[in-house]
Amino acid sequence: MSRTIIVSNRLPTKALRTDDGLAFQPSEGGLATGLGSIYRADGNVWVGWPGLFVEDEAEATFVTEQLAADSMAPVFLTEDEIRDYYEGFSNGTLWPTFHYFAQLAVYEEDMWKAYVAVNEKFCRAVLEQAGPDDTIWVHDYQLLLLPEMLRAARPQATIGFFLHIPFPSYELIRVLPWRTELLQGMLGADLIGFHTFGYMRHFLSAVSQLLGLPNQHGQIETPTRSVLVDAFPMGIDHQRYADAAASEAADAHVREYREALKEVRVILSIDRLDYTKGIAQRLRAFELLLLRYPEWRGQVSLLMVVVPSRDQVAQYADLKVEIDELVGRINAQYRTIAWNPVHYFYRSFPLEELAAFYRLAEVALVTPMRDGMNLVAKEYVASKADQRGVLILSERAGAARELSDALIINPTDTGQLAEAMHEALVMPEEDQIARMTNMQALVRQYDVFAWTKLFMDRLAHAKSQQQTLATTKLTPAATQQLKQDYHATERRLLLLDYDGTLAPFNANPQRAKPDEELRLLLRALTDEPRNRVVIISGRDRATLQEWLGHLPLDFIAEHGVWLRGQGEEWSLFQELRADWKQDIRPVLELYVSRTAGSFIEEKDYSLVWHYRRADAELGASRARELTSHLTFMASNTELQVMEGNKVVEIKTAGINKGTAAARTVSSYHPDFILAIGDDRTDEDTFRALPPDAYTLKVGSAPRSLARFHVDGPAAVRGLLRELL
Repeated sequence: MSRTIIVSNRLPTKALRTDDGLAFQPSEGGLATGLGSIYRADGNVWVGWPGLFVEDEAEATFVTEQLAADSMAPVFLTEDEIRDYYEGFSNGTLWPTFHYFAQLAVYEEDMWKAYVAVNEKFCRAVLEQAGPDDTIWVHDYQLLLLPEMLRAARPQATIGFFLHIPFPSYELIRVLPWRTELLQGMLGADLIGFHTFGYMRHFLSAVSQLLGLPNQHGQIETPTRSVLVDAFPMGIDHQRYADAAASEAADAHVREYREALKEVRVILSIDRLDYTKGIAQRLRAFELLLLRYPEWRGQVSLLMVVVPSRDQVAQYADLKVEIDELVGRINAQYRTIAWNPVHYFYRSFPLEELAAFYRLAEVALVTPMRDGMNLVAKEYVASKADQRGVLILSERAGAARELSDALIINPTDTGQLAEAMHEALVMPEEDQIARMTNMQALVRQYDVFAWTKLFMDRLAHAKSQQQTLATTKLTPAATQQLKQDYHATERRLLLLDYDGTLAPFNANPQRAKPDEELRLLLRALTDEPRNRVVIISGRDRATLQEWLGHLPLDFIAEHGVWLRGQGEEWSLFQELRADWKQDIRPVLELYVSRTAGSFIEEKDYSLVWHYRRADAELGASRARELTSHLTFMASNTELQVMEGNKVVEIKTAGINKGTAAARTVSSYHPDFILAIGDDRTDEDTFRALPPDAYTLKVGSAPRSLARFHVDGPAAVRGLLRELL
């Protein structure tokens, strides 16, 4: 029976060293809640660091045994690894870069090496637990390399990856010296999840720009597999927070706080100490509120909870000092005997007390400078049983994409934030109730359990799509049958595309000349008297003649326009016109002028717009525009628009590789056919051939008329060598 392996940097249980020995404390994180039902199910396991440096083998054994009883398997980190992998690369390089604080990031090779080494350590730990049919779900930025490492060890494994922080724009990710390794690491997964469509779009852009891999509708085509990318906004355990807010303990805390605060209204801020959270900006905005609206002095207080985090790190220590000074300045300026403007707590609180704060607060400030999701916003909403209260939410938090009934603000606009606080404090009750009711319905429906189920269902779907493709992969058994049929026949026809099939693509098409290996391979195939080898290509006849004309090959050039049998002269498939070019060429020239790196190739009876050397995203966008433009122009004419690999071609309709291949088959009457091609134009060839022909698609495109798939030009050459 297949199992599920959860992998994250931290386990949902933390080991602590106390005066009485080692103790274990459960995590309160949303991830632990959402995945609790999975990792505690029969046979499943959660792999991660227990949060403690273990001093000896006996201690490691004790921790391992204790955690195993609760379906967890520890990965122990050394002090150097904690410093360089966790505090160093993860939190000193990736965290600031991904949160748009690139000026704070450090780029140290030793930290990168530690990051690689610890990802490898996690890989070994997972492989000890996971069988070949198990599902592995990897979490977050500390383990970006792990999916690819697992894929290398278990090629058929089902692997999911979810990033819990923002994914930055291409302009930021490109700054990292190790950007391609990180992207390739993530692409080891079958499904990659983000909180928002924006983060997903940034990732697809980075993959396109840095790795040159195409994507369509969130599906990336790697050389060997299709990888699905999607947005899964994470939720909270709504019922847990609603119950906590309604508990007797929360009631007692609310009465206690209200007695202390009297009639003062409460604006709430709860955050971990971090420069991404906008805590100092929040304090300045509250100060501005008191300056602009003196009537709120003595009437409203800011209840600020800052949970300690990494305050030994210089940036965090400086932030702590800044917050302390701002709180001190505001309180010194405005405090009275009966009223304190800011109630500041630098510590964490248990759930029931947090729920009491949520209930007490008429306004909640969730205004990070950048945040993957921010579950505090959803916790506040879930805790408001009376639907009274206003959420002020940063547009740069992932939650803003869902909680549109909050007051959405720009966190760097101090004036806007101050005005939002005033608006929230004077908002009529009916407006508060309407907004909160809408947000509660969303938070209740899309809770953490729905998030978990949606991701796992989507992962199963992504894998089933891959397996549908895998069933057509040219397996060793299918290869053996192909070879047997090849050797048992007398009249063999080999229809071979050139670019992307026999030779890899080149940014400059004229540099994709056949190498010596390919020339020798084609010579050997044509030396076999039972073979008729046809190069069937979109290239112009002059180029094919120059590159391969000395070999005893047949040629179908320009997608079927020109034909040349071995030892014969070139001939047209049928009489054609080319006077239409004068109307089409200016359109293509316009797109060349608008798209740096693109160019026009003119063939005898077609025009081709190439964009392989253009900016990847711009080229793809312009190609869609041009295709639409040309299709409109070609309507009610004899012209046809074709999209290929980084090309858009317009030519006479009715003539394609398929019509030319069909003519060749009908004239030669082969008893064995092998056709190999890599792009959409080769689908015409596959369509025109009889069902028993061996048709091979090069690459991992999930939809093809071909019977089989192979990975790339190297695999094609390997297969042809095997036939010899």
